[in-house]
Amino acid sequence: MKPLTEQQIRAAFVNCTKGEATRLAVPRDLAERPWGDLDYLGWRDPQAPDRAHLVVELDGRPTALALRAAAGAVGQARRSMCSMCLTTHSGGVALMVAPRAGLAGRQGNSVGAYLCADLACSLYVRGLRDAGIGARLPETLTLEEKIRRTVANLAAFVAKVTG
Repeated sequence: MKPLTEQQIRAAFVNCTKGEATRLAVPRDLAERPWGDLDYLGWRDPQAPDRAHLVVELDGRPTALALRAAAGAVGQARRSMCSMCLTTHSGGVALMVAPRAGLAGRQGNSVGAYLCADLACSLYVRGLRDAGIGARLPETLTLEEKIRRTVANLAAFVAKVTG
């Protein structure tokens, strides 16, 4: 992924108002992010942990989504799988819900997906972050194929939000 500026990120949101995009918390460490290892930029709002955001580059331009994390059950430790990168976690997967873009979103329609709670799918796929024993199921796919699959899953989720 190409490095992005705060202004590029704020301008890329498709499922919230410009005012909301202006007010949301953007990471302050953009210059230190491992852009070469990211398929998308994802972060949780430290002031509002139920809010999350992701930015993906599709067709050469960034597209950003505002997400809400569903409240998890207290004491939930069962293993779940991220629907983007297919990493399993014990309690580290969250249902993320995105309002649909446009009129559908203003009418209250949304799309949900199970994502790594820390939004670090790119790092899990590349083995740069460890989710624990049994987190990555044995596969015969190459790293490039796993990356393509993650990007395709993410693109399909964005298409559901924007479509």
